[in-house]
Amino acid sequence: MTISSRSSRHRLLWLGLGLALQVFAVGGRWDLPLAAWGFQVFLVRFVRTGRPWPGLALVWLVGVAGGLFWAVQLAVPITPLVLAGVVVLGSAAVVPFAVDRLVAARLGPFSRLLAFPAALTAVAFLMGTYNPFGTAYGLLAVTQHDDLALLQAISVAGPYAIAFLIGAVATAANHLWERGGPRPAVAVAAVLAAVVVGGQARLAFAPAPSSPTVRVAGINPATASLDAARRLLGAEPTDLRAVSRIDAATVRAASALVSGQLFADTREAARAGAKIVFWSENAAKIRAEDEPAFFAEAARLAREQGIYLNLAMNVYLPAAPYGRDQTVLIGPGGNVLWTYQKHHPIPGLESYRAGTGPVPVVDTPYGRLSNVICYDADFPATMRVAADIMLVPGGDWPEMGRIHTKMASLRAIENGYALVRQDFNGSSQAFDHQGHVLSQQDTTPGDNRPWIVDVPMRGAATPYRMVGDIFAWLCAALTLGVVGAGVRRSVERRRQGVRRSRTVAGAGVG
Repeated sequence: MTISSRSSRHRLLWLGLGLALQVFAVGGRWDLPLAAWGFQVFLVRFVRTGRPWPGLALVWLVGVAGGLFWAVQLAVPITPLVLAGVVVLGSAAVVPFAVDRLVAARLGPFSRLLAFPAALTAVAFLMGTYNPFGTAYGLLAVTQHDDLALLQAISVAGPYAIAFLIGAVATAANHLWERGGPRPAVAVAAVLAAVVVGGQARLAFAPAPSSPTVRVAGINPATASLDAARRLLGAEPTDLRAVSRIDAATVRAASALVSGQLFADTREAARAGAKIVFWSENAAKIRAEDEPAFFAEAARLAREQGIYLNLAMNVYLPAAPYGRDQTVLIGPGGNVLWTYQKHHPIPGLESYRAGTGPVPVVDTPYGRLSNVICYDADFPATMRVAADIMLVPGGDWPEMGRIHTKMASLRAIENGYALVRQDFNGSSQAFDHQGHVLSQQDTTPGDNRPWIVDVPMRGAATPYRMVGDIFAWLCAALTLGVVGAGVRRSVERRRQGVRRSRTVAGAGVG
């Protein structure tokens, strides 16, 4: 066997290992935490040891394969928009490898060590902030959701900092592989150890400020009430266009079947001591014309039980988009404290008009309450609010529910509040400001009694909540600096080559 053929086989091995590990590090239900650290090592190795453009094209295919595997394992419908999103995200994922292979290789060892992790962080930040899929796919911090010591770092530098650490391990491992010099690997290992030890110290010695708890209850619509409404309508209650064609009296009667059960369960939860009660996403389904009567009944219940009641509803509209995904918080006095519309409808799956304005925060005797709806929690910038308790009504499906709730748990660590996610047909969980699970309920069976959890009333301010994504922006600036330096170096070498050619040519003529 020739050296060339052995090298080719090794490269295919690196590519195969990168692919095999990458599909288990996409933010899905089959993620393996160590896979997120390993696949970057092998893909960097693959790209560095061959011709750049064929190598980058194959890494792009690996990224697309990871996106498709994410969609399949979470039973996400493969619509044209989802396919387009997978291609775009796969294209973005190849950028850090391109920076490492095409630009950083022209610079010194220090730049090459930092270029890949900085670009990995910058791309994750830009895609998580400015693309319509947010961080639902590909956020490396999600793969580490059970490593609370490591994740305490995101309370300082944000969720994209985990990508930087993973990228730094990849370049340090490759430096050791290529040159054998242990110093970069030792330095990265020391930084990673400091992050983990610091996180463990925060968990052990910096618990939440001494705080009483408040009892919070989550309510789901029951299968029986939904089935009864479905039979009465002769259509799925979630089929907004179909419901718009059904006569008002029938829709009103079907809505009453569901809302009656929700009000009954709310009353039961309040009698069990709950002071804050909220429903899962789109739990009630109400015609726009019936909202005043519905709110009046909810206000009577809130006054009667002395509770904060966060209604989550799908408001049927007579014309496109045929529905409005919203929550309304009613205080113990029966007054409306907020009305919030979902800011980030799921692309390709939800046709709701996006809400605008800031995320609401209301001061109460039980701390500062806030609220977003389901997919909104996949946008870290949206969730950066000064609250003590964040309520997240969710509406998932069995394959998606558990991991989607775990994704939302990162927002609690980042912002220092307790987060309670009431999920329809998934997993309801409550987390404290450090990410510990306070309570959980599997809601996939469909018929669940009110879920009640005691939640700390006071959060803890975090650096990330106060300063935002400064670390990610610094990584973006560093990436641009590396690219600029690489381009200048390339141009300078080209000019030197031209000058040498001219000198040689001139000498020949003389």
